Amino acid sequence: MILSDTEILAALRRRDIVIRPFRSECLGSNSYDVHLGPWLATYTNGALDARLDNPVTEFRIPREGYVLVPGQLYLGVTEEYTETHSYVPFLEGKSSVGRLGIDIHSTAGKGDVGFSNYWTLEMSSKLPVRIYAGMPVGQLIYFEISGTVRQNYSRKRSAKYRAVSDRPTPSRMYLNFRASRTKGAGRHPGRSTR
Repeated sequence: MILSDTEILAALRRRDIVIRPFRSECLGSNSYDVHLGPWLATYTNGALDARLDNPVTEFRIPREGYVLVPGQLYLGVTEEYTETHSYVPFLEGKSSVGRLGIDIHSTAGKGDVGFSNYWTLEMSSKLPVRIYAGMPVGQLIYFEISGTVRQNYSRKRSAKYRAVSDRPTPSRMYLNFRASRTKGAGRHPGRSTR
């Protein structure tokens, strides 16, 4: 079940949901609008490697805006810091943004119970389009969860995106490979883990 505006407000009062800054005009009937933060990042290597910590170049969106180029992946970030302690948050693009040909996430629209951070956006555009820091970019939707959560995201040792940052966070897929090498080291003696 999706939370209504009155349920989102009640959860905010109980601190089951935290949104900073919170602006009442951004609360929809069953969602909350989030805005594009001032930072973008792009990967600096042409070909990315899932096993490596791929370097990025980070830059501030100028006052006159910045033109997204088709075929380029941009990492953005929400202006809002959020916490979700009892619900599953989903971040979806606003329809007005979609109608400009902008996608705000490739695959990662779902958060986890216990997620406490800014949201990194995996942005791309179908046409060249100028964007601005502070523009509405997405909406958070909150789902009720069935059953007890044994371990929320903020307490999970394997959680890769717990460090709070108001800058775009690049992929940390390479940490999965490190973890699997550590786990697999004792299982296959004499076998290379590379």
